[in-house]
Amino acid sequence: MKKLMYSSVGLVLIAVAFLVFNVVSGLTLTNARLDLTEQKLYTISAGTQQILGELQEPVDLYFFYSDKATRDLAVLRNYAKRVEEMLKAYQRQSDGKIRLHIIDPEPFSEEEDQAASFGLQAVPANRNGDQVYFGLAGTRGPDDKQVIPFFPLDKEEFLEYQLSQLVQNLAKPQRPVVGVLSGLQINGGFDMASRQPTAPWMVMEEIRQLFQIESLKAGVDKIPDDVSVLLLVHPKDLPEATLYAIDQFVLRGGKLLAFVDPYSEADTGMPMLPGDNAEKSSDLEPLFKAWGLRLVPGKVVGDGSYAMAVGMGQSQTPVRHAGWLALPSRALSQDDVSTAGLETINMATSGILEPLEGGKTHFLPLIQSSEYAMPFDVARFAMLNNPQELMRDLQPTGERYTLAARISGPVQSAFPNGIEGQKDGLKEAANINVIAVADTDLLSDRMWVQVQDFFGQRIPQPFADNSTFAINALDNLTGSDALISVRSRGRFSRPFEVVESLQRDAEAQFRVKEEDLQKRLAETEQKLAALQQNQDPSKALELTPEQQATVQQFLAEKLRIRKELREVRYQLNGNIEDLGRVLKFANIVLVPLVLTLAVLALWVWRRRRQA
Repeated sequence: MKKLMYSSVGLVLIAVAFLVFNVVSGLTLTNARLDLTEQKLYTISAGTQQILGELQEPVDLYFFYSDKATRDLAVLRNYAKRVEEMLKAYQRQSDGKIRLHIIDPEPFSEEEDQAASFGLQAVPANRNGDQVYFGLAGTRGPDDKQVIPFFPLDKEEFLEYQLSQLVQNLAKPQRPVVGVLSGLQINGGFDMASRQPTAPWMVMEEIRQLFQIESLKAGVDKIPDDVSVLLLVHPKDLPEATLYAIDQFVLRGGKLLAFVDPYSEADTGMPMLPGDNAEKSSDLEPLFKAWGLRLVPGKVVGDGSYAMAVGMGQSQTPVRHAGWLALPSRALSQDDVSTAGLETINMATSGILEPLEGGKTHFLPLIQSSEYAMPFDVARFAMLNNPQELMRDLQPTGERYTLAARISGPVQSAFPNGIEGQKDGLKEAANINVIAVADTDLLSDRMWVQVQDFFGQRIPQPFADNSTFAINALDNLTGSDALISVRSRGRFSRPFEVVESLQRDAEAQFRVKEEDLQKRLAETEQKLAALQQNQDPSKALELTPEQQATVQQFLAEKLRIRKELREVRYQLNGNIEDLGRVLKFANIVLVPLVLTLAVLALWVWRRRRQA
């Protein structure tokens, strides 16, 4: 047998066996994949699998990527490779319902015309004027079309969500219906002070462009079946029948976006129903309790770190208002699609949301205050004349308070025994999807947009992302439960964190040394200038012995510090090189050695077992 293996015939047989193995594995294991990445970047989630499994008609996906024009853009090429791999995974999982077309739209080609006809955006790649396409177009039949104009590199973790949303929108192209129930005049009304009609809030005009709006009257006792998302704005003193209708809507799978408020400054005191009081607060207390959260009663968040500068009249300079918050990106969850990527959200006299102890739902904060915050009694804001009083009284608790949250999970009905005349409703649900926001003023125009009239057309000029947040939340909630379950994934690019830490430490030392050098240089120049003032002007170019000694001392000091700077830089490179040598040793020597020892141990164990 050994002679056969070492003979020429044996080598030929081994080569043939190797070839046969590769051919058979290539034909039979075409869909076999092993994803060893830490966050399973190349494995599609269960929600995406459900969306693909529910496709009834074929969908064509056209991935336009300028491969030749990006040959020098390593970061974009790596991300494009990931997008392509993810699209191929969709194609494999769809059982033939997704047809993928990968296209390189070269300049002045028919493919470039096709990309432009889909509405894809080309961005300049370099100074030579090369254009780069990196987008996706999807079609279902001749009329239905969805487009991602350009894959943003800073939203890589939401790649799967973008792709799944595009596929689902193609599968269900009808505009979703948003039911709106509001205690504020968001659709326009009448201003009693000026005795003039008021225009609809700009956020509603933008929502109306993307969704089909169905306005609901106060006191409604059933949410229509065609409503997929219910938008509640300042639901003040709702009757029991309406609360029960909302409860049943959520239990049967409806999605809810609720804006409540402990002190709504946009509330002009107009009641939702005759007999309602004129308080400026709103809550969904019985429903929130059943869903495992509460709006802390009678409290408004004051935040010294995110306090907004507000004007106090034409003659006074702006002062910081601890109850009006300009919340930056670090206050917004970057793991949820409704808030990720937003830069600023402005809120006024916002309340506090917190999970209830023992609740079974998952409470995910979306917007939070800084640690430099504390709760104020809502009564402080009813007669507040000078916002500086809040800053003086602010005593930070060190706690970050939640201003908006997503609630999901199993719940029981807030009305387990039903209500009068309705006793046979749903008692529980396995999973709900609710986004609660503890402020209504963020939707009002004054908090996020300036509106200009241009020949009768209202042109918005936003200065905050309030409207984008509301639209993102509605867009997410109008998707199926499968799409909502597609959370953010990890980023493909993984930085060398240890190396970056070494670089930061060494650069900090380098900056300290450099500042020391600049300081000593300035001191020496001042000394030279002082010496020259006492010198004979006719001998300005000559140096006195004292000046020469000072210059020599400075040059020696400068050389010494420059040497120290080189040592710091050398130490930086030395630490990184030491780390590289350790990794090389582990990969080249240590790992093969461990494997060799393991094989030898296995061989010895088998020999002893045979003996």
